[in-house]
Amino acid sequence: MKQTLTQSMAWLHTWGGLIVGWLLLVIFLTGSLAVFDQEIDNWMQPELPAHHLSDEQAVQLALGYLSEHKADARQWGISLPNERSPQLQASTGGRRDGVSVSLNPDTGKVLAVRETAGGMFFFGFHFTLHLPRMIGIYLVGALAMGMLAALISGIVIHKKFFKEFFTFRPAKGQRSWLDAHNASAVLLLPFHLMITYSGLAIFLIIYMPAAMDALFEGNREAFFKAQDSAPVVREAARGMRAEPAPLVDMAPLLAKAREVMGPLGGVSISNPGQSTAEIQIRPLLGNRIALTKGQGMRFNGVTGEQLSGPTEMRASVLTHRVISGLHFAQFGGYPMRWLYFVCGLISTAMIGSGLVLFTVKRRRKYASEGRVGQVLYRLVEAINVAVMAGLGLACISLLWANRLLPAGMTDRADAELNVFFCIWALSVGHALFRSRMQAWREQLGLAGVMCLTLPLLSLMTVNTPWSLPSRAGVELTAMGLGALLLWASWKVSQPGAVRVPRRQRGAMAEGN
Repeated sequence: MKQTLTQSMAWLHTWGGLIVGWLLLVIFLTGSLAVFDQEIDNWMQPELPAHHLSDEQAVQLALGYLSEHKADARQWGISLPNERSPQLQASTGGRRDGVSVSLNPDTGKVLAVRETAGGMFFFGFHFTLHLPRMIGIYLVGALAMGMLAALISGIVIHKKFFKEFFTFRPAKGQRSWLDAHNASAVLLLPFHLMITYSGLAIFLIIYMPAAMDALFEGNREAFFKAQDSAPVVREAARGMRAEPAPLVDMAPLLAKAREVMGPLGGVSISNPGQSTAEIQIRPLLGNRIALTKGQGMRFNGVTGEQLSGPTEMRASVLTHRVISGLHFAQFGGYPMRWLYFVCGLISTAMIGSGLVLFTVKRRRKYASEGRVGQVLYRLVEAINVAVMAGLGLACISLLWANRLLPAGMTDRADAELNVFFCIWALSVGHALFRSRMQAWREQLGLAGVMCLTLPLLSLMTVNTPWSLPSRAGVELTAMGLGALLLWASWKVSQPGAVRVPRRQRGAMAEGN
C-alpha cells in the first residue's frame, strides 16, 4: 500500500506538474516582479521628479489645484508621495470613473507624465493572466490548487529532505537538474506552502461564497459592513441641507491621523466646499502584516470633528487580513521585499527545473515512438523555451518599449503591451524552428544582453535616468539578472548540460 501510494503521488507530481507548471512559472515570475511594482512604475515614468514634501505641504498643493480647476466636483482624492513612490496625485470622481493627474511637487502644476502599463501590469498579470478578471481569478485559483497538490505529492515522494537538500551533483545532466529541483523545493518549502495558500485565501469569498450567500443572501456590502466591530463615534448628519462652507484646516487632522495610524497614504474629501463635507484619511499600506486597505479615520469637513476612527477588526477578519498580508508583503520595508523577490525567483527556477526534468527524462522515449511522439515532444520543448526564456525576453522588452516608444503617443500603454505579447509569441515560433539548444542559448542570451544594456538605453533616452534611488535599483537589478541569464545561456551550451544518463535514477523516476 505504501509503495502504491508513493507511485501514485509520483505520477500526480510529474503529470500534474507539467500541466500546471507552465502557467505557474508565469505566475511566479510576474509575481516576483510585482513585489517591486511601484519601483517599476517610477522607472517607467521618468518625468516624475523627486520630492521633499511633508504630508501637509503635499495636501495643500493638491487642494490648491483641485479648488482652482475642479471646484464643482463632488469627490476629491489625494494620493500622497511616500518612500516608494514620489508621485503626488489629485483626482476627482469615484474609483471606477475617476480622473487623476500628477502634480509637480515644486509648483503644484500638472506634470506631463507618459502613459505606461507600468509595474501594475505584472501585478495584474500575476493573478489574472491578462484574461477577463473573474475568468483569470478562477483559473489562477485552480492552478494554485494544482500547486498545493504538487507540493503535497512532492513531500510524499521525497522523504529524505535533508539528504536531498545537501546533495548536488554538478555537470551530471539529469541528476544535476533533479538535485537543483529538490534542493530549491526543500529550501523554500515553507515559502511555497505559505504563498500558495495565502494566494487562495485572498479570494476566499469568490472561491467559496456559500457561507456569505447563506448568511447575507449574497449581499456583499452587508457582509463587509458586518466585519467592522468598532462603533462609529458619531455619524455625520444625514439629509441636512447643504450650504456653502469653507474646508477645515487639514494640518491638525493629518497630524492626529498620523499619530493614530502611522504614515499616511491618501485623503478623500466628499462634498468639498459644502456644510456636508466629510474627510477620510487613509493609512499607508505596510505598517503591519494585516492589510489595512479600507481602514481610515473620518472627519467633519467643516468643523474637523472626528466622526469615526480606524475600526478594530474582528478576530476572524484579522486572521484573513494577516494571511492576505503575508502574500502581498506590504510589511517589513525593503528587506522583506527583497526576501520575497529572491524567494520568488528561486521558486520560478524550481518550477523551471521541474519542467526541464520532464523533457530530459523522456527524450529517448519519444524519439522512438514515431512521428506523432516526436512532434508532441518537440512542441513540449518549444513551450518550455518560450515559457522560461521567452517570458524573460518579453518582460525586458516591455521596459525597452517604455523608453523607445514616443512619450506622447496615444494608447501608449496598449502599445507597450503589444510589444510584450508580440515578443512572447515570436519566442514560441523561434523555439519551434530552431534546434533545442540554439533556441535556449539565443533567447537567454538576448534577454541577458537587453538586461545588461538597459542602463545604457535609459541614459540615451532620459536626461536624468537615476534621479530617484528606485530607478537606479531597477536598472542595477536588471543588470544582475542579465548576468545570470548570460551565464545560463553559456551553461546550456556546454557539453552534457542536459545529458540523459543511461540508467534512470532518483525519486522522480518512481511510477514512471
